[in-house]
Amino acid sequence: MTPGAVFDRLTGQDLVVAQLRAAASAEAVTHAWLFTGPPGSGRSVAARAFAAALLCPERGCGQCPSCHQVLAGTHPDLLLVRPEGLSYGVKQTRDLVLKAAASPVYGGWRVIEFEDADRATEQAANALLKAIEEPPKRTIWLLCAPSADDLPTTIRSRCALITLRTPSTAAVADLLVREGVSPDQALTAARSAFGHIGRARRLATDPEAARRRAAVLTVPMQATGLGGALAAAAALVKGAEAEAAATTEALDGPERDALRRAFGEGSTGKGVATAMRGAAGALKDLEERQKSRATRIKRDALDLALLDLAGYYRDVLAVQLGADVELANAAVEHDLRELASASQPHATVRRIEAIMICRERLAASVAPLLAVEEMTLALAR
Repeated sequence: MTPGAVFDRLTGQDLVVAQLRAAASAEAVTHAWLFTGPPGSGRSVAARAFAAALLCPERGCGQCPSCHQVLAGTHPDLLLVRPEGLSYGVKQTRDLVLKAAASPVYGGWRVIEFEDADRATEQAANALLKAIEEPPKRTIWLLCAPSADDLPTTIRSRCALITLRTPSTAAVADLLVREGVSPDQALTAARSAFGHIGRARRLATDPEAARRRAAVLTVPMQATGLGGALAAAAALVKGAEAEAAATTEALDGPERDALRRAFGEGSTGKGVATAMRGAAGALKDLEERQKSRATRIKRDALDLALLDLAGYYRDVLAVQLGADVELANAAVEHDLRELASASQPHATVRRIEAIMICRERLAASVAPLLAVEEMTLALAR
């Protein structure tokens, strides 16, 4: 067994791996950590690998039952938190703090991995702060967020900071090749994903995801007038809604079935009828959480499409300026050069700004179609 082997799951993060390996081997371990980095850089992967190293007798060998349980999220001393809705409330946080105070089952550490900690509300963050300020003796908090600035100063000042960077195209492509993707397809997916490992993997293995992205890249050539701009906006929103609906249904159905089974649906005997009546309230709570999650998934899907669009115009700008950089959308280089020759760099910059403004408005809960229509009209102008 090789100590620290679990960190091999991280791609293009040599400095972070060295830092975490040293921390896992130290006699004293900091009680709170903050993992930051851009989307797709591997924040959660790094946190989970660190948790495995802390709970493994061999400091993260990757082969023992403890490592397998941590990586699967089933270890009794690992508490995995994934906010599913738009925010994470104070009641949920207080319940989490109580669970975090439990003693470790195996006498080592009690590790709480809190993904998307930036979704905590202000009251929830205050409750979390108290837990981090006065943690139980054997509890370690692993918080994940895109940026340290996404959390209150009072929390981030009490955490050891781990900063991941965007992996290089070559590193992501090499990972995909090791997973069985052809070199050409791996390189195309890695470029298209701008270093987002999960997105690159999906583009390389899911033809429908690649098709949806290709549809987004037709917007610049389509939005050339009022009618084209409005049609492009409708298509963007509809595509995001379809992707979100597919993702949501894949998550919702199994959750509902599991809850019904937990309350005894399909069983017979005394108490089953009473239990099923009690399931109604639990199902209602589940539906509320699923509704909130569906809203977030839809927003995230549309935001991802906008980032793809911004990446397209970034390539157009690179062509206009003659920059010696890698084109993320080299597969449609003919269209890029056609658009580059038909406009000026300052117009391309304004189009990128319009996309960023649209993202901000969507984050502020502006009606998606209205926000996207305003953006595509700006692109047409």
